[in-house]
Amino acid sequence: MSTADSVKVFGPATVANVSCGFDILGFALDEPGDIVTAHKTDSSGLSFSCLQAKALGIPVDSELNTASAPAAKLLKDLGYRGGVHLELQKNMPIGSGLGSSAASAAAALVAVNRLLDSPLSREELVPYAVEAERIACGAAHADNVAPAIVGGFVLIRSSDPLDIVSLPCPENLHCSVVHPHIVLETRHSRDILKKSIPLRSAVTQWGNTAALVAALFMNDLQLLGRSLQDVVIEPERSQILPGFEKARSAALGCGALGFGISGSGPSLFALSESEAIANLAASKITEVFQDLRIQSEAFVGRVNAEGAKIVEDQH
Repeated sequence: MSTADSVKVFGPATVANVSCGFDILGFALDEPGDIVTAHKTDSSGLSFSCLQAKALGIPVDSELNTASAPAAKLLKDLGYRGGVHLELQKNMPIGSGLGSSAASAAAALVAVNRLLDSPLSREELVPYAVEAERIACGAAHADNVAPAIVGGFVLIRSSDPLDIVSLPCPENLHCSVVHPHIVLETRHSRDILKKSIPLRSAVTQWGNTAALVAALFMNDLQLLGRSLQDVVIEPERSQILPGFEKARSAALGCGALGFGISGSGPSLFALSESEAIANLAASKITEVFQDLRIQSEAFVGRVNAEGAKIVEDQH
């Protein structure tokens, strides 16, 4: 076993769906994110704490929290008989569409795995995090948790059995994310979706998704921009997002390659070929919400290729 007594890990926010890739595509961000500290204790089993739990309405029951529940399962499967305490520092807004529950799960799993001398690979940790998503929203999806753990762009080829594929990412690709301070529950965002779609729409969506994956391999940012078109999910969800069309026009008007809804919303994202354009897009989207008298926060950076990051490892 590792001689590490305490490990602190940053779990990153993620953009899931990526327009045409509903439930099968996602990528990690450099910020925002949650922090989980795991340290060994003299007792046995797993304990959990979060100073912001009451204020944020986060469950402190270790079986219900998305950080502690998968970590407890990991410890059990690894046969660890000692004690571990997890402390969650919740920096991410809940219900933001940026994978808040996935960030906590990713940080906790990577921290506990490192505490035990990393017996599992990053990819082997993903199934544990998927179960945390089931706790959070009632459905087990990997398009947030997989990139949060392994980093970069990730394709979910299959959810059952789980089969994930890491995709290359153009080095100069930048992302702007704007989170408007409005409440939009994931369950509601799923309930409004149609149960069936026309074959023509499906064919268009498949073409865009395949072209997006090809664009990442080919480092073709123009093809990537043309592929960021969602004709199935976005038309439904955009109707409950104030300012969506104006924000899209503002982002594309200043040179962004593409624009869409992050996860189930309400956060919006734009991909750009430079940091300058990404900053301008974030500013323009923010202005749209200011005009609507809706507070928002913006994040700009490259795609996070590393995933959850170990920021402190004490022995």
